[in-house]
Amino acid sequence: FSNTSATMPKAKKQQTTTKKFTLDCTAPFNDKVLDPASFQKFLQDKIKVDGRTGNLAGRVTVSRAGDSPLITVTAQLPFSKRYLKYLTKKYLKQQDLRDYLHVIATNAATYELKYFNISDAGGADAEEDDE
Repeated sequence: FSNTSATMPKAKKQQTTTKKFTLDCTAPFNDKVLDPASFQKFLQDKIKVDGRTGNLAGRVTVSRAGDSPLITVTAQLPFSKRYLKYLTKKYLKQQDLRDYLHVIATNAATYELKYFNISDAGGADAEEDDE
């Protein structure tokens, strides 16, 4: 056994590592389907810090630059990008947009809201079944 633990200082300084996540709502914003201001408010109200909602405690900030459809969430770690996807899907379900939009990860720190690709070929088959 080594004595390295005896030489270590007992009180460590906790480093605050922050991570920046981006939610891109450009497509639904341009079509006036989604309001980024209400989405930003939803995130501020629903994000949990230390098991409490609405308690961002200065460790999480949700911001938007002017009238931009990009929402930026800056959080001290530990904070999961997957948690943002969960909350985004919850917001879409609440707004009855879950059937039309889905959340796609475009890179390591960005989610984008995109429309589902719906083809008209399925509609022709449905009409034949009715006959």
